[in-house]
Amino acid sequence: MDADVTARAVANIPRTIESHGVIGDLATIALVATDGTIDFLCWPDFDSPSIFAALLDPERGGMFQIAPDLPNARVTQQYFPDTNVLLTRWMANEASGELTDFMYVKNRRSDGSSMLVRRFRATRGTMTIRATCSPRFDYASKRISPQLDGVTATWRHPNGEVVRLVAGAPLGEIDGAVTAQITLRAGEVVDFILDDGDDGFDETPQRMEDQTVAFWQDWARQSTYRGRWREMVNRSALTLKLMTSRKHGSVIAAATFGLPEAPGGSRNWDYRATWIRDASFTVYALMRLGYRQEAMAFNNWIGQRAAACDAGGRLKIMYAVDGGEVPDEINLDHLRGYGGATPVRVGNKASEQSQLDIYGELLDSIYLSNKYGHAISHDHWEGVREVIEYVCDHWQDPDAGIWEMRREPQEFLHSRLMCWVAVDRGIRLATKRSLAAPFVKWQDVRNDIYNDIWTNFWNKEKGHFVQTKDGEMLDASLLLMPLVRFVSATDPRWLSTLEAIGAQLADDGVVHRYRSDDGLDGEEGAFSACSFWYAECLARAGKSQKARRVFEAALNYANHLGLYAEEFDAQARLAGNFPQAFTHLALISAAFYLDRELDDRNSQEWRP
Repeated sequence: MDADVTARAVANIPRTIESHGVIGDLATIALVATDGTIDFLCWPDFDSPSIFAALLDPERGGMFQIAPDLPNARVTQQYFPDTNVLLTRWMANEASGELTDFMYVKNRRSDGSSMLVRRFRATRGTMTIRATCSPRFDYASKRISPQLDGVTATWRHPNGEVVRLVAGAPLGEIDGAVTAQITLRAGEVVDFILDDGDDGFDETPQRMEDQTVAFWQDWARQSTYRGRWREMVNRSALTLKLMTSRKHGSVIAAATFGLPEAPGGSRNWDYRATWIRDASFTVYALMRLGYRQEAMAFNNWIGQRAAACDAGGRLKIMYAVDGGEVPDEINLDHLRGYGGATPVRVGNKASEQSQLDIYGELLDSIYLSNKYGHAISHDHWEGVREVIEYVCDHWQDPDAGIWEMRREPQEFLHSRLMCWVAVDRGIRLATKRSLAAPFVKWQDVRNDIYNDIWTNFWNKEKGHFVQTKDGEMLDASLLLMPLVRFVSATDPRWLSTLEAIGAQLADDGVVHRYRSDDGLDGEEGAFSACSFWYAECLARAGKSQKARRVFEAALNYANHLGLYAEEFDAQARLAGNFPQAFTHLALISAAFYLDRELDDRNSQEWRP
């Protein structure tokens, strides 16, 4: 097959969400498919416009593929142990080879420049390696012709940005795509490096690989987890680290935009931002694993948001990676979407919503950080007091809820629950640190919220708690009620709610968020984090064997590398933005608690 035909064929190959691994450098993340194609990368930051987005439009999106001419090979993909260095292997009768992909973490400089390194190594026999690189700038709206100079190709954006490819083979151009072809024998290596063209390389590609492997292994070694699911917990931790901004300490919700919640659907959002909601889950998970530096960095980022909140203590539900505002939501109508799912959106209109639950997650994270880490500063406490006062004044307001429903605001149980958490954690923090606070007022509000939930969100006829005030529907966010210690995990009313969720929302380890109208067109899949919330609730309720079955089923639905997207479709295949931090956070929490329950049960069973 000649190079022209190869380039056109590669551009039109559809790839599934689950057929990808991810690599990154704490500033941005690239998705690498099992055929050796990078078909999603925002450059140079998590929330920058994409330069590769073939996952969303194979023809227009842009991609970077490296693969051998071994059409009948078996292809496997794995991470180098305890790292985010990805290996893709081709094994055929006549030859075999492997592609090593990573972003050079040690190369991160103060200006934030990134370096993507791709190394193909022939391990047996002789083969021809073909590479095709076709960046498409500004979310694939702009094609820029490369400047070729032997083994170097340079794309210069009118705004001054530069993308440079340096290859270990001569480069050519076909229809705007840069191509290379080289024959390798066993033991030979060819390197491709994509960077900002700022200067030369201080290290050899092999040295870059060695340093990057060492960086990730040194980081992973800090984990204190020694439980039953060490491999999956460590992979979740490494994935969360990838989604953490080294510069700012924030954690993005997911690495991608525009991936649909259901095949061909219109629920295609941009998750490359930091949600306040993720705060307590992130701090809890990282601290439990022993990663206190990352937990404290994220909590400091959160604390700065609280200290700089709007007049009256009102917070935004999400922020850009640097703490600024999330861009307005727009449709990229020139992209045909993953599997034809349109519109492809960037920015997020939900940033304008009122979601009262975020105050509980914020205060829970600050409380946990103070309990296990450094004491809160005076200025941050003043910001926290304003936030709690806002909750005291607005806890009865209707809002959009945790699931960001785009319909008339309602009074949601989860929002009410997390307002209770906000005031409760404020009281606990002030008591623990002897901080000035209006204790009587806060205690009265906390009691009022508590009584309101038991009075107005318990449906006596249905025999379970409900999603909205005086409503009838269930909601998987109710699973957080015992996890935030509002209700005992063995309270009869809670157990009947848990049983109802299992009967109406769960199916063999996958759990839907709700079955009610949310004001949006189309359908969604099962929310993957809910699977792990459900497993943890079962464990806390003393149903450890059922909890383990649910947990193990959910583990089985990860992709081949142990990664999760936002949702599962009807066949439990990955759907939505990928990878999703919320899911990996929930996995870590559930693994910890289930380990403890199983250990306690085993010790009791075998006690003489």
